[in-house]
Amino acid sequence: MGTQTYQDFDVWQRAMSLAEKVYNLTSDFPKEELYGMTSQIRRSAISVPANIAEGWARHNNNEFTHFIRIAHGSLRELETHLILSVRISLCSQDSVQPLLEEIIIVSKQLLSLGRSLKGNNNA
Repeated sequence: MGTQTYQDFDVWQRAMSLAEKVYNLTSDFPKEELYGMTSQIRRSAISVPANIAEGWARHNNNEFTHFIRIAHGSLRELETHLILSVRISLCSQDSVQPLLEEIIIVSKQLLSLGRSLKGNNNA
């Protein structure tokens, strides 16, 4: 695969940074949302790098590609939760906008990684 570990992937590093930012954002959410939106947002955020790691650990490009797709789905779930959080006034558009921009970058990286894995199906 050309990397020593999943942690070498820029997309994993960006996804981890995004998850950290999500935790910081949601720490200001109302306490009554702890088991609602806060939990949902955090779980979808950490699912992105976790699925990259799990897919890499399978040592099979077809399975890795499958987990990249799951990570991408979690990323879109995160995006939806963040948009809703603004719409229901849990946070401001200004606080979410940098995260949405980072989601676009991570999405492109996941798509690129998925394509490269499909083109290298010998592992």
